[in-house]
Amino acid sequence: MTVRFTTILEGLEVVMGLGIHPEELAAPQRVIVSVRMEVAYAAPPAEDRIDAVLDYDFVRSGVQALVANQHFHLQETLCEAIAALCLSDARVEQVTVRTSKPDIYPDAAVGCEVVRGR
Repeated sequence: MTVRFTTILEGLEVVMGLGIHPEELAAPQRVIVSVRMEVAYAAPPAEDRIDAVLDYDFVRSGVQALVANQHFHLQETLCEAIAALCLSDARVEQVTVRTSKPDIYPDAAVGCEVVRGR
């Protein structure tokens, strides 16, 4: 019996290089990352232990490492890179990645979302 859980990392704030405009190329900016993973298991966790399920720490630390020393020009390529990170765990069947740049405009955030699966 396969069981599915949704594992969510919501509102991770990173400061990173992202964008194509001169001011975005000159300095890092705040980016908000949210990830929703549909995860399949052979059975429900029999024990209340983290090693029985997908530990979302790998996504958080993976995103932080991904953006630490790399400038992305497009939110689309950033979303794709995060989706690939999540899908590196074979239990993840589908992932939705959303990014947002909250400080570009005074009256709106701009973002991107991608859904990828196996």
